[in-house]
Amino acid sequence: MNSLSYSLPKDSILFDSQNEQFKTPFGATPCGENIKFNILTQKNINCLGINLIIKNGKILEFKMLPEAEKKIGDHDYIVWSLNFTTPSLAKTIFYHFKISIGNENTIFYYGNNSLALGGRGDIYENFPIDYQITLYYKNNPTPNWFKESIAYQIFPDRFKNGNKDGKVNEPKANSFLYGRWSDIPMYIKNNKNEIARWDFFGGNLKGITEKINYLKGLNVGTLYLNPIFEATSNHRYDTNNYHNIDPVLGTYKDFKDMVKECKKRGIYTILDGVFNHTGKDSIYFKEASTSTSSPFYPWYRFQNYPYDYDCWWGIKDLPCVNELEPSFFKYIVEGENSVINHWMKTGIKGWRLDVADELPSFFIESLKYKCKNIDSESVIIGEVWEDASNKISYGQRREYFNGKQLDSAMNYPLRTYLLNFYNGSIDSETLCKYMNSLKENYPKENYFASFNLLGSHDVKRIKTSVKDIVKDYNLEPQYLEPATTRILKSLSLIQFTLPGVPVIYYGDEVGVEGGKDPDNRRTYPWGKEDQDLLSWYKKISFLRSSSKVLKKGEIKFFSPHPDVFTYIRFFPNERDFIGVLTNRNPNKSKIFKINLKEFLGQFSNNIATDIYRWNDPLIIPIDSSTNFPIKIPPLKTLLFSSKSV
Repeated sequence: MNSLSYSLPKDSILFDSQNEQFKTPFGATPCGENIKFNILTQKNINCLGINLIIKNGKILEFKMLPEAEKKIGDHDYIVWSLNFTTPSLAKTIFYHFKISIGNENTIFYYGNNSLALGGRGDIYENFPIDYQITLYYKNNPTPNWFKESIAYQIFPDRFKNGNKDGKVNEPKANSFLYGRWSDIPMYIKNNKNEIARWDFFGGNLKGITEKINYLKGLNVGTLYLNPIFEATSNHRYDTNNYHNIDPVLGTYKDFKDMVKECKKRGIYTILDGVFNHTGKDSIYFKEASTSTSSPFYPWYRFQNYPYDYDCWWGIKDLPCVNELEPSFFKYIVEGENSVINHWMKTGIKGWRLDVADELPSFFIESLKYKCKNIDSESVIIGEVWEDASNKISYGQRREYFNGKQLDSAMNYPLRTYLLNFYNGSIDSETLCKYMNSLKENYPKENYFASFNLLGSHDVKRIKTSVKDIVKDYNLEPQYLEPATTRILKSLSLIQFTLPGVPVIYYGDEVGVEGGKDPDNRRTYPWGKEDQDLLSWYKKISFLRSSSKVLKKGEIKFFSPHPDVFTYIRFFPNERDFIGVLTNRNPNKSKIFKINLKEFLGQFSNNIATDIYRWNDPLIIPIDSSTNFPIKIPPLKTLLFSSKSV
């Protein structure tokens, strides 16, 4: 158990992993690079020595040396320093400091804070929490087209039926079709709580092609499709044949036409790759479960053949595969007509890997290598629900961001942090810490490629999540919907102005609601959209797509008030910047003054004299730039910029 020390004042030892006065360079670091560590101790605690403790599979100890003296406020400090060269193997390493104090040579430790979020840490008597450094191999950039794009996710059965007669393509046996496009989805289950009949609305590939202009109206550059291969279910995570388009969705030609037309409009297609399991009804499992001499038999792990076998989370419809079994590996990745080869040749731009935590590292590395050889600008996105830089799955620490595996990960943490801020679980200071932690832990190429989502097929719709928050605000009934809309607009503006790729889950931009699966997979309400919200999304997508600083700029986070979360996007030593301030309080405006020169940090000498709120210019005289008054209405988010946007 971690044991904090209360015998030493907190400011008697100073270190901040996110401040380059203490550690440089900032954040994740390439292999073989030098890191300069500085830790400060007050003279009056009589520090005898400090060792840096590095954990990289082994525990290594490095002596730090007193290098300088520094006065901070009323206190005199000794600066202890060390230059450390990172190992040649890209893996996550951890560290803390061992400190010898006083004539009795008492040992203390300085480590990470209790939330393990980096930045300012704590003094411990024993068992300190470690800081993290993500190591990665150089020269593995993520494609610029992806980092600078806006993504749109489609659950194909629920987006649009593009058939002129509106009929469903080749309905599946033992399934049911909804009577109306606007019906609410539901599951029909048997007494074992298993799906008895799968339900379909009839959305298809032609419907997506028909709406490409709609996607361009949202400035979309990346189209991510949930699985489209032949399957039994409507979600198609139970693949029956990796080489076939599901007939309900259309034909191979329909797919190639869609990819081609998307590419004409500057939209690249990403497919969902489900390679940890197949469907029970697949051509592979059917044959494997009828003959042990089948070439597919080694793909699966049977216990009591053919009835008992490993399956994903105990779901018998989803038998797990041996991803590294040579014939499966060849079929998916390496073979001349492998699944990867087959679909990459259609012009797709990459894959989102389902349940990446359950895929072996070698499998992911090989798949990425294969894709990059086919198309150096392709992208591999992983389904990871936590901080992807330090995930442990099945007792193994994953190295997703070592440069050889994932380009991007689904940023579920962002969604969680923002909702927790608005529901009052955390304040803005804590939110800043979470945001800075991801910034520190992710290599810059991966950080700017983060798949920043507010909704997906696996979580409640964002509008429903926000309505759940607003219910607890104790507002009059007539104010519930306006409050919901205000938060939705605030969340989406934040999503579109942070580093990373903003992802729209189909229908979120027009106010589609829904609880957990299957309710979060309702149909897109063509002709019944929330036009005000749609106009807002078009506005913020244009802002994002036309702003260099929002695509590539650095970011600093601030907490001027517990209810107010603030950040600024900028280029060091350049004039242009965009700032965002959001007030989560449902009842009170927040009025405070910002010292813009302090707020803008290192580029304060280039401060603009014309500060713009979005579509509302405010002329700020030079002599007022150190005392800039801000008033943020309840549940509002303001954007201000060095130029009109």
